[in-house]
Amino acid sequence: MSDFLPQWILGVLSGIPLRQYTLIMSRCWIGIVFAGVVLAQQTPPAQPLPPDEDAGQKSKQTTGAKPSATTELPPDEDAPANQDKYSFNPVKSKRAVSVGAFYFKKGDFKAASARFLEATQWNAGNAEAWLKLGEAEERRENPKAARAAYEHYLKLSPDAKNASEVRKRIEKLKG
Repeated sequence: MSDFLPQWILGVLSGIPLRQYTLIMSRCWIGIVFAGVVLAQQTPPAQPLPPDEDAGQKSKQTTGAKPSATTELPPDEDAPANQDKYSFNPVKSKRAVSVGAFYFKKGDFKAASARFLEATQWNAGNAEAWLKLGEAEERRENPKAARAAYEHYLKLSPDAKNASEVRKRIEKLKG
């Protein structure tokens, strides 16, 4: 009887029998969750842009006149600022050689030679990069660039195991 009493009191106080109350509440929670999901998927309304403060100045400019240096836009923030500046970095050089070797094995000799050239710019003393650059340029049928890369390789490591083979390649490219 003590177990029945709290359910009976709940039924009397709310005016809804207990089983119907549970059913109503479970449907209520499902409805709230569903409404939350629907509202979360809606995009927020587009807000209008603030008015242009110097619109009056722009209308005064003639269309044929060049804009002054002060009205130019700043550079993009996500664009690399020092894209063409190379300094001594053997880690980046080694990474560029490994990426170039991947492209070389894949058969994309243009991409491979670009990576090997980048490796030589990061570290001009990287003999492996010069050798592989020569091989890639030779495969691209660019004999002048291949010969220059091989000669630079021989300057860096004249006593290498494959020096005689590289010299033969240079002679073959000259003729």
